[in-house]
This record gives sequence, C-alpha cells and structure tokens, in this order.
Amino acid sequence: MPIVTIQVTREGSGPGRDSVTPEEKASLIAGVSQLLLDVLHKPLEATFVLIEEVEMENWGWGGLPVVEYRKRLAKGGQ
Repeated sequence: MPIVTIQVTREGSGPGRDSVTPEEKASLIAGVSQLLLDVLHKPLEATFVLIEEVEMENWGWGGLPVVEYRKRLAKGGQ
C-alpha cells in the first residue's frame, strides 16, 4: 500500500489564488496514482495520496523566509 505525500506552498497556482484548487488536487491525485500503477503495478484502490499545503511563512529559501528571498531577487540582489 503506497502512501505518497505531496507538499505544495499555499500561494496558489495563478493570480489571485491562495491555494491549489480542488480540481488541481484531484488531477495530482489521479496522476500520482496512475504513475504508481504504471511503474510499480500498485492498484489504484491501494494507493493513498496526501496533499499538504504549506503556509508561506512556514518555509524558506536561501537562508531567508521565502517572501524576503523573493523580494531580494526582484531587486536584483541575493
């Protein structure tokens, strides 16, 4: 019984969105499940997919909170 966890940042996948849409989540679940069927021959009904949304303040990049890192990148610095 495979269990797959997908972590996505809670910033959405397009302008004005603050999370991944239910349709996008359904597509991720279907795609990952199909991949496990194709590669490992694990039946769809035995595969569990968890999607965790990570708040922006809970992750960092380059030693900084991601919002600060992106601000520096936008200014042309690192």
